[in-house]
Amino acid sequence: MELITFLNAFTGFFVIIDPIGTALIFHALLPEGDRRHRIIMAVKATLISAVLLLVFGNFGEAFLNSLGININALRISGGLLLFFTAFNLITSEVKMTRPDEKQDISVYPLSIPLLAGPGALTLSILLFSGAETSAQEVSVFAAVICIYGLTLILMLLSSYVKRVIGKTGDEILRRFLGVILAALAIQFIYDGFNNMLAL
Repeated sequence: MELITFLNAFTGFFVIIDPIGTALIFHALLPEGDRRHRIIMAVKATLISAVLLLVFGNFGEAFLNSLGININALRISGGLLLFFTAFNLITSEVKMTRPDEKQDISVYPLSIPLLAGPGALTLSILLFSGAETSAQEVSVFAAVICIYGLTLILMLLSSYVKRVIGKTGDEILRRFLGVILAALAIQFIYDGFNNMLAL
């Protein structure tokens, strides 16, 4: 494993995936209630996202090209989905999850587009395609595993953040994260259109 390749990949994924922000968003999307359900959602979302990134990184570009789909189309669609999530975070009221009304948020919006969004998928393709040796490929693979391991830990500890911040702080933070998510979504869409026009 090459340390420089690992650090470059880990840093890139850390900036895009943002484990700390994702943990806070996870808490906002799934208020503290059934602890077992929260653990299942966190583990399931992390595993799905890691598999998506590894598979997409190795085969994604060829698959999209075979379908005639440009990577920027994925960026735009992911941005639209992310904006929808952000809109719900800003406008909807927080509701405690009831035992008979458990929501499965592991695939959407946790895995797609938050943990394995267009930015992370694109970066994965670039890193794996740019790996010239098996040691570099292992380094990128290790970076993916480490970043999702860190994200999982922070999601599992997200309830403690709420206890520190309090209900009012949680409300403020939830709305603020919604605005940040909306801005990120618009940036994805903007970059997608910009890159298409540049072609």
